[in-house]
Amino acid sequence: MMKFIKDENGQGMLEYVLIIALVALVLIGVLVVINTKSKNAGNKTNNQMDAVENALDS
Repeated sequence: MMKFIKDENGQGMLEYVLIIALVALVLIGVLVVINTKSKNAGNKTNNQMDAVENALDS
């Protein structure tokens, strides 16, 4: 039983898996923020183009 408790095989692999999972979560968060900001910039640009178009039509 003590041999099983002291056995550390696979511990390094688990640490790598946890690090990769953390990096993946951070990357997903960054991509969500970038996506939101780019949509906001696109919407702002579209609104400004519509305002210019409406001003020219008047």
